[in-house]
Amino acid sequence: MNENPGYYGENGAPPHTGALLSHSTRYAALLFSFSFTRTTLMTLSDQALDQIFREARTHNGWQNKPIDDAVLRQLTELVLLGPTSANSSPGRFVFVKTPEGKEKLRPALSAGNLEKTMAAPVTVIVGMDMAFYEHLPKLFPHADARIWFVGNDRLIADTAFRNSTLQGGYLILAARALGLDTGPMSGFDAAKVDAAFFAGTSVKANFLINLGYGDPSKLFPRSPRFSFDEAARIV
Repeated sequence: MNENPGYYGENGAPPHTGALLSHSTRYAALLFSFSFTRTTLMTLSDQALDQIFREARTHNGWQNKPIDDAVLRQLTELVLLGPTSANSSPGRFVFVKTPEGKEKLRPALSAGNLEKTMAAPVTVIVGMDMAFYEHLPKLFPHADARIWFVGNDRLIADTAFRNSTLQGGYLILAARALGLDTGPMSGFDAAKVDAAFFAGTSVKANFLINLGYGDPSKLFPRSPRFSFDEAARIV
């Protein structure tokens, strides 16, 4: 039995590249409702890869076009399928879309993020549940994973932050797959967000993501990216 809480998977097996590739590829295929089996996986089309990666941009301006609640539910269902350590799933998501919700968020925003966030149809607060381990008997039933975390504040904090950030990344990709644009941000006062949206809970804010249908006229030029050789190596 694997008792390494750093394992990204659900069956208790040791981590290995094949498992990660398999999970990631299945998740991407699911976003586009491609049929697949455990032994036969489909490569996404260039059009799909363009939409999710190559032509996707971080948006700063938004069209006046709402997002239906049903789309937000579909988005969340996709996000929750992504792998996390011991299936811990610490990410908690608040979709701020009402005028009242936006006004609660306003005091926490940095000056550079204020206008675009107030204009976005939806702003997602990606939170992290610091008591995520209390749900492990349900989410990871084949091992007593809860005992890995009880009393270990450093491991709790590391796991909550790492995996809620990972889930926020899934949200960005899933949103693009559903035809939405995104604008992730870290310029905000987390303590003010916690007080406004998570008071009396074990959840803390991690980062924000604006969602909607972007205004291409307000895009900045794409910033440079590293080459493979600058960012990676094969050993």
